[in-house]
Amino acid sequence: MDEMQDIIDEFLVESSELLDHFERDLVILEKDRNNPELLASIFRAIHTIKGSGGTLGFPKIAALAHAGESALSRMRDGLLLLTPEIATSLLATADALRTLLAQIKDNGAEGDLETSALLAQLSKHVAPAITAEGAHPSQNSVEVEGVPREGSSAEVCPSTLPSIPTGAAQAMPRVGELLMTMGVAAEQVHSALEAQHNGDQRKVGEILVANGAAEPGAVVEALRAQREAATESQASSTIRVDVGLLDKLMNRVGELVLARNQILQFTGSQQDSMFLNAAQRLNLITTELQESVMKTRMQPIGTVWHALPRVVRDLSLECHKSVEIEMIGADTELDKTIIEAIKGPLTHIVRNSLDHGIEIPEVRVARGKSPKGLLSLRAFHEGGQVIIEISDDGNGIRTESVKQKAIAKGKLREDEAARLSDRELLNLVFLPGLSTAEQVTNISGRGVGMDVVKTNIEKIGGNIDLQSVPGQGTTIRIKIPLTLAIIPALLVTSAGERFAIPQVSLVELVRVEPDNAERKIEYVHGSPVYRLRGHLLPLIHLNRVLNISATEASAQDGTNIVVLQAGERQIGLVVDEINDTEEIVVKPLSKQLKSLFCFAGATIMGDGRVALILDVMGLAQFTRIVNENHDAAQLVDTAAKDTTTKASARTWLVFRAGERGRMAIPLSAVARLEEFSSSVVEYSAGRRVIQYRGEVMPLYTVPEVLGQPSETLPELFQVIVHTEGGASIGLVVDEILDIVEQGVMPNTKERAGIFCGTAVIQQHVTDLFNLRVLRQHASSSPHEAIA
Repeated sequence: MDEMQDIIDEFLVESSELLDHFERDLVILEKDRNNPELLASIFRAIHTIKGSGGTLGFPKIAALAHAGESALSRMRDGLLLLTPEIATSLLATADALRTLLAQIKDNGAEGDLETSALLAQLSKHVAPAITAEGAHPSQNSVEVEGVPREGSSAEVCPSTLPSIPTGAAQAMPRVGELLMTMGVAAEQVHSALEAQHNGDQRKVGEILVANGAAEPGAVVEALRAQREAATESQASSTIRVDVGLLDKLMNRVGELVLARNQILQFTGSQQDSMFLNAAQRLNLITTELQESVMKTRMQPIGTVWHALPRVVRDLSLECHKSVEIEMIGADTELDKTIIEAIKGPLTHIVRNSLDHGIEIPEVRVARGKSPKGLLSLRAFHEGGQVIIEISDDGNGIRTESVKQKAIAKGKLREDEAARLSDRELLNLVFLPGLSTAEQVTNISGRGVGMDVVKTNIEKIGGNIDLQSVPGQGTTIRIKIPLTLAIIPALLVTSAGERFAIPQVSLVELVRVEPDNAERKIEYVHGSPVYRLRGHLLPLIHLNRVLNISATEASAQDGTNIVVLQAGERQIGLVVDEINDTEEIVVKPLSKQLKSLFCFAGATIMGDGRVALILDVMGLAQFTRIVNENHDAAQLVDTAAKDTTTKASARTWLVFRAGERGRMAIPLSAVARLEEFSSSVVEYSAGRRVIQYRGEVMPLYTVPEVLGQPSETLPELFQVIVHTEGGASIGLVVDEILDIVEQGVMPNTKERAGIFCGTAVIQQHVTDLFNLRVLRQHASSSPHEAIA
């Protein structure tokens, strides 16, 4: 019994995959009707389902698949043309088959789904057995898999021969060998090969047919046998694994990462070289294993996108619109958990674009547009995250209309609406009950959905942004993490308790010394704000939000501010201590704790203690920072702006190094700021290097780049890491002073070697460091190849 159930389970999984391919290929075939390979693929899918369903005793599945197969067979023979009505019937067949498969999975039987009407509809399409134009089959038939039509020439055309899967050629028997097993003389095959060797560009099969040594049918049969062998070879290189087993494996790797973190904590207090080497080896193997297991959970986003052409086709017919869908970056990979979470939001956004985004052809032509609308989906990696953009060239969104609807529904007052920017007005569409549709349809317009889309995206640590130009179109940009299982996090302490903050939300770290706290931390309408490079940053004290008491020492040691991105806003989270960054294994909270606004999960630290993972968006919403108009946050200290109109604002990292004093480099060129112990410095070819993130990173001081003798490094030293082309360089500095956003007018007359000029930054003369000279200096070093 268990063996039979395993066979049925395998049938359900395989049939579901075949129906996915069936739907996708059929939608494409509707636009490219003269594609024999596509038609053959669709036919094989439905034929496989029919055969397996009949063998396992599922008559409804076998009957439906047989009816669909009959229609496809007529198309293959040139007796039937694919029309929108026939395509709709075949897609309805796929839907009915999915329903039957779901019934079998849930109840073990096909259930009482009524299929007689659909069977009658398919029979009606097949019955005429003639093309729409009434032409003779020999005029309009489609050649499938290289099979010549009856009465056609015996010539075998290379373009109609079956294709061999890429990479399978080495394992395949050759056509000549297969033909010899069918009775073709070995001398004739060798003669054909000799002709090829002498410059004949034709295939072996073509030469044999032309010489009368083989029949076209025999060549086609040999090619089919070759392709079947290729398919079997490919199938033998893959294996289907239950998702539950992968989840268990992921959990075990997570536990291994926790054990690794515990061992690494002990290495700081150990002097045993053998123990330290073993710990380093364990760290390396665990990291590689973690990456490998993560890859098994990764799926291309195309697995979600492949269902969207069907959605676009059906809605286009229903709304009487002509829409083309374009998908770029379908091979961009995401964790399976993320893939499942974005299916619903993506489908809803596409439905909205089709329903009240893209216009009907008549309106588009009147506006000077193409009658066919374009819906574009684009996915790509950026900054360790995945960006998904959904764009259409339709109506766009008129902010005035959104504002009036928000006022009419009581979402905000008129005086509040008057102060909102266009960007903030656009984002009102994410409020519950607010829709930009002129009328309610059975597709959309009730104001239910976009708020759910935003909520679901934020649940997985992502954010959503909307941009629109009236009359030109709308673009929705979604930013989501690669995975939710093991993530890098910043560890902080408040009131003696440790918390983890996902690094995906981290912008920067700021420390305010006790003597500067009163001057730099201000109050607007009773709320604390920090003046950060001319902008007022709203502050949240973690101790106060969680109602825990701060330690006495923390109040005297200065203020640590973690600058976080919460949706479109930046907030400053005030904590007692900033500890370290670490990869953590995310554990879900129990049902009793899931309602807590400020926590997204928990993790086990290296010492065995539990640390709660903060929900940045939840904290911001609780303190009403992301729900208000943020008048205070939008105030700008105009005195901090550069007074000259010629200078453009830019963010600079200001530091001190050697006798040259203050220097600055563009912050965009800085990968990370690090602090190292002199004990980890090694030497290669007489130069300082350090093992950094899996590579050997060279270290340079400013005097070294100037050609002066190198200085002795202190016990702890700060390094500015610059990365380009996958290689990192470390610039050793005496002190990181500040990050400044300021327009500068560099004095290029003061250029000298490694400096590209001087400028006045924060009322001090500052040298502008030339990173190009540093890279040239590094490229001439003998250890550059190692890095």
